[in-house]
Amino acid sequence: MIPSDVLIKPILTEKANAQQEKLRRYAFRVNRRANKLEIKKAIEDFYGVSVVDVNTVVVPGKNKTRFTKAGFIQGAKPSYKKALVTVAEGETIDLYSNI
Repeated sequence: MIPSDVLIKPILTEKANAQQEKLRRYAFRVNRRANKLEIKKAIEDFYGVSVVDVNTVVVPGKNKTRFTKAGFIQGAKPSYKKALVTVAEGETIDLYSNI
């Protein structure tokens, strides 16, 4: 896989931002078929940092219901794969430069 196919987007939440500051750990939404070695290579090529550790988790999909004027609307949020990437000491990834 090429790096742009592996990385979908960074996850920018309060919890992810706290881990960036304390643990140098960044969260990314990645392709379901990507393994840890492909994710590590994609991060190193894309952002120019050295990766120490990669942890992955498949976040399960959830059923969602909503009550509207028309009645109950049921749907589902899809599952996705999340990668938690720890970079080397003294290195950072600037995720806000594109915004």
